[in-house]
Amino acid sequence: MFENQEKTNIESLGEFGLIDHLTGQFEPKQKSTEKGVGDDAAVIDFGGKKALVSTDMLLEGIHFDLAYTPLKHLGYKAIQVNLSDIYAMNGIATQVTVSIGISSKFPLEAIEELYKGIYLACEKYGVDLVGGDTSSSRQGLVISVTALGYADEKDIVYRNGAEDGDIICVSGDLGGAYVGLQLLEREKLVYLENPNIQPDLEGKDYIVERQLKPEARKDVIQLLKEAGIKPTSMIDISDGLASEILHICSQSNKGCKLYEDKIPIDPMTYDTARQFNLDPTICALSGGEDYELLFTIKQLDYEKIKNYPDISFIGYITEPSAGKNLITKSGAMHELKAQGWNAFNS
Repeated sequence: MFENQEKTNIESLGEFGLIDHLTGQFEPKQKSTEKGVGDDAAVIDFGGKKALVSTDMLLEGIHFDLAYTPLKHLGYKAIQVNLSDIYAMNGIATQVTVSIGISSKFPLEAIEELYKGIYLACEKYGVDLVGGDTSSSRQGLVISVTALGYADEKDIVYRNGAEDGDIICVSGDLGGAYVGLQLLEREKLVYLENPNIQPDLEGKDYIVERQLKPEARKDVIQLLKEAGIKPTSMIDISDGLASEILHICSQSNKGCKLYEDKIPIDPMTYDTARQFNLDPTICALSGGEDYELLFTIKQLDYEKIKNYPDISFIGYITEPSAGKNLITKSGAMHELKAQGWNAFNS
């Protein structure tokens, strides 16, 4: 990626020089940011609001493969993954901290690319970078992001509030990130066998972007607020639809019925999954990394958002004794099981 560019040794800058170099362009936009990068700790004033904090770590070789992941996209995704958790609490994301572990194979220009993506995400979503850490790493690139946000206590939505009869809703479409990953992995293998063959991703931009450059659903939180709806439970879809609805059921002590024919799957996701001899529904249920929002609403709230094209109504919450089930397109009922991605079994 950087073979033909002049490379700058990171050691020549030193830790604090590197931090200044990478974060100098980040100017605070949030009124709550009293002090950002440059002191022992950030100072944030939420004015009596409830603070929300979420942290995720991305490890090279576990969560991403630099063979097909541009560093700019990786920086962008690292921020989105964390903002999604704040929005899943029905909160407002305001600040992030970014810590990185860098191996000696990365010149300064590579890390600058990473921070271009971080900066783009912060700019687009109106969040401030207020701190972090840098370290050398012997395991490749390590990225740890902490997202901060806030909400009024009355607005916070947990996973444990679903009630009998609540409608299960999901934003966007599912399975695209997983199928996009299968496509990227296939093209990587083709390239390794013959480096003269260029990747064949033509016409597959949507699912590739779903994997490499996901978007946290801040817009859905805004829509629900404008519609006067507070979900009864909510979670973001990082590990697959099945895993996430089972989290809601477990913490709410409820059952559920999901309808296969209601699960939103983009035509490109569906067709590409079939090309890989994969069941598109399984991709949606167990694939993960879609970062859509899964939430439940009271039946009385259905009329308020029934015509919103980017929200699908895919089932309802039941008594725990009814079980947790998927109703297939043929009408058969199967127990819903979580088979999502597990970082410890990869």
